[in-house]
Amino acid sequence: MKAISQDTLGGPEVLKTVEVDKPVPGPTEVLVRVEAAGLNPTDWKTRQSGGFLTDRLPFVLGYDVSGVVEASGFGQALYKPGDEVFGMLKYPDAHGAFAEYVTAPSRHFVRKPANIDHVQAAGIPLAGLTAYQALVDVAGLKGGQRVLIHAAAGGVGHLAVQIAKARGAYVIGTASAAKHEFLRGLGADELVDYRNEDFAEVVRDVDVVLDTIGGDYGPRSLPTLRRDGVIVSLVLRELDPGFHERAAELGIRAEAVLVEPDQAAMRALAALVEAGKLRVEIAAVLPLAEAAKAHELGETNRTTGKIVLTVAH
Repeated sequence: MKAISQDTLGGPEVLKTVEVDKPVPGPTEVLVRVEAAGLNPTDWKTRQSGGFLTDRLPFVLGYDVSGVVEASGFGQALYKPGDEVFGMLKYPDAHGAFAEYVTAPSRHFVRKPANIDHVQAAGIPLAGLTAYQALVDVAGLKGGQRVLIHAAAGGVGHLAVQIAKARGAYVIGTASAAKHEFLRGLGADELVDYRNEDFAEVVRDVDVVLDTIGGDYGPRSLPTLRRDGVIVSLVLRELDPGFHERAAELGIRAEAVLVEPDQAAMRALAALVEAGKLRVEIAAVLPLAEAAKAHELGETNRTTGKIVLTVAH
């Protein structure tokens, strides 16, 4: 089968189309014919630095998958050939979505909602799971609470806005002014133009902060939180060593999370999609062979929503 692989670290030019063996599903696994695969910042960061995979070259990147079940391993009974599914390969170990086929445990997938296509479905898993696990499972976001979402128009951010609204929260987002209308359309209640306003001076009394940026955003977010509030960081490697201690002194719970495969959360996301409460914004769609171009686009950090690769068979 064809896949996008790299045998060295570097810029988008290190990505090459190669022929590799088609995978065989093991016990409880499914073989999925990939129809579309979503890009995430971790893909271009790992391509450049190696990330968690430094010692595993050559490798095929990609975690977001939407496709069709083609075969099953021993003991797999959830899906039959022809079932349309979407999900996330185990992060960070089981990469490989930028290929014509993938194998993964059956419970890392759920059925694709009928009201979206494979491109839309491929944009949801990693970013959607990240937002859901951070807001719902870790922060315990409830109706009536106030949540501040940084980079609200990004891949994780725009899904987080919708998940928070679906739970009845009051949503404040940071984003450039050009993206405010888009975010209001998703339900954001209040928006801060980070280029002209300091959110740390204008936002107060929030119950939850979702920090998708890192750097000084975590420490600067602490004054926006109520005592007993929660800040969840998605940028683990950039956390200030003393950050958790400063948060604790203010009566704030600080957590750092890494996304995990999660069938229950995927089912919750699928239900929101089916109910019309969650949609993914697609910034660009490119064929698998143009993965390098997709990486270049992603690295501009100017896209709204997700970039998706389609796979022809």
